[in-house]
Amino acid sequence: MNRIRHEREPNELSSGSPQPGEPVYLAVARLRRPHGVSGEILMELITDSPENLAIGNEVFIGEDKIPSKVISLRPTDKLWLITLAGFGNRETVARFSNQWLYMKIDQLQPLAEGRFYQHEVIGMQVLNEAGIVLGIVSEILITGANDVYVVRNEQGEESLIPVVKSVIQKMDRKSRTIVIRPQEWE
Repeated sequence: MNRIRHEREPNELSSGSPQPGEPVYLAVARLRRPHGVSGEILMELITDSPENLAIGNEVFIGEDKIPSKVISLRPTDKLWLITLAGFGNRETVARFSNQWLYMKIDQLQPLAEGRFYQHEVIGMQVLNEAGIVLGIVSEILITGANDVYVVRNEQGEESLIPVVKSVIQKMDRKSRTIVIRPQEWE
């Protein structure tokens, strides 16, 4: 299970990214291994918005955030093949095997209405339908079936909120709030 964490105190409200201490880069893919001799490398997308990796867009490779641009991009059966500017042969891209590929957050395409990047959700205030504050999203658990928001209240107690339509009633970027309908468990 993957975890996306929020490093602030639980009662500190966030005003959205990018803020000091929040991400400047977002991992969009994992580079796998070279393919052929012309500098292509297999890539596993980890974004729901592959259009961010359009030809000509700036990307950053690995922990050192080596800048490059997308020269070509094409799908294979399960992965993608990408060619990056400045790395035109097998030997130059081989060093990037198993490295993350990043983009700057301010260069990402806006998501469709009602969709959010995970870094936008962390720090949002969660309320029930009566307007009672339940806490702040401090972490996102990626379970496979659906994401789960970890909501921490002022006392440090955590609640787990499944990200499903029957629970999440409204998410608002402008007010940085999420309105939920708690599940009735029997």
